[in-house]
Amino acid sequence: DSWRQHRKHVFVLSEAGKPIYSRYGSEEALSSTMGVMMALVSFVQSGDNIIRSVYSEEHTVVFLHKEPLVLVCVSSSRQSERQLRGELLYVYYQIISMLTRASISRIFQHKKNYDLRRLLAGSEKILDGLLNLVDSDPSFLLAAVHCLPLASSLRDSVSQILQKAITPNLVFSILIARNQLLTIVQEKTVIEDARLEPADVHLLLNLIGASSAFQAGEIWTPICLPLFNPDCYFYAYISYLDPPECTVCLLLLSTDKEAFYAVAECKRKIEEAMVAQNSLSLIAKVQPYSVSQVGVSDLRHFMYKPFDVPDNHRQLTQFTSPEMEAPYCSEEEKMRLLDLYRYMHSRIHSTSRPLKLIYHVAERETLLAWVTSKFELYSCFSPLVTKACAISAITKLLRWIKKEEDRLFIRYPPKYSTTPN
Repeated sequence: DSWRQHRKHVFVLSEAGKPIYSRYGSEEALSSTMGVMMALVSFVQSGDNIIRSVYSEEHTVVFLHKEPLVLVCVSSSRQSERQLRGELLYVYYQIISMLTRASISRIFQHKKNYDLRRLLAGSEKILDGLLNLVDSDPSFLLAAVHCLPLASSLRDSVSQILQKAITPNLVFSILIARNQLLTIVQEKTVIEDARLEPADVHLLLNLIGASSAFQAGEIWTPICLPLFNPDCYFYAYISYLDPPECTVCLLLLSTDKEAFYAVAECKRKIEEAMVAQNSLSLIAKVQPYSVSQVGVSDLRHFMYKPFDVPDNHRQLTQFTSPEMEAPYCSEEEKMRLLDLYRYMHSRIHSTSRPLKLIYHVAERETLLAWVTSKFELYSCFSPLVTKACAISAITKLLRWIKKEEDRLFIRYPPKYSTTPN
């Protein structure tokens, strides 16, 4: 019964009712519960319907059926059904990223009651890590990637280093610092066909963050990017550039599984150039920015996601946000503010009655959410701020973001060509 004490729980099972993953407690102990859930799904299906959710006084149960898997979330939080389903989708994508959709389908076509835990053994930590991130990181709510705030000259010089270190079949070169995106360089021909989605970047960040094994040296591992192509593997070369601190991580993705040595040579060139330019020590000095730098009184925190970016349809969706400061220092207070943002987000994106602007007076703060064709913004103020003051403050905030945009976002993602002309 330990899972009942948590505010949110996730189960994954096969269509045959076999347990695959449980966030809390053991899958074995919960197999009878999972059996009941599968019976519910099958019963509703037999009437040509799909069970999407069940509501009780204190809990919402949300189902996501992605053949041959069934994912279930039991939540006592105030999150909307749509938000909870989005979180289940992330769990599904993380499983696909490890095994591919094609291989899971093939396995279950061959044997309906196969125990998928055999193939996922050892990866529970990655799924646990993902669900912890989903609870604490607004990137998932906003479906956007958080970029490390960085002087554009430094970001450009690091991007140029990545641009020059290429080999055939290299598709993406990604540099991550303190779990935020520093830069990403993409193969020209690949992004003409498809773009890298934020969800795929989130899965990569989670994979790196969830395992300390990557800090040991060079790792070469197959990984699927489910939104890019759910049925194929890329081969990821993962290496930290600043051991033992391990805050700057290089990720090189190739389509050639035999390319380890060629890709490792690219990493050597990148490391050499970054040492020569003193890039790593400059990156180490970068600090998250404070809301006080905006210069708007009574503004406590905000999250801003732009839409009016150059070449928008090919761009990775990004957002910016200052670090959380007093009174949001404890984990409990951070979670409370995130819950308020989630509530505002569900109202803005309501399927029945979407809103453009919400001014919300909560018990200990005032919030304002605003969505236009150019941006989506969630802001938090001290409790006595009026609507007029909040709107005037947001005008100043937008001016500040515009002035700082080259530091806060990757405006023009660099490209390279690894195919001979």
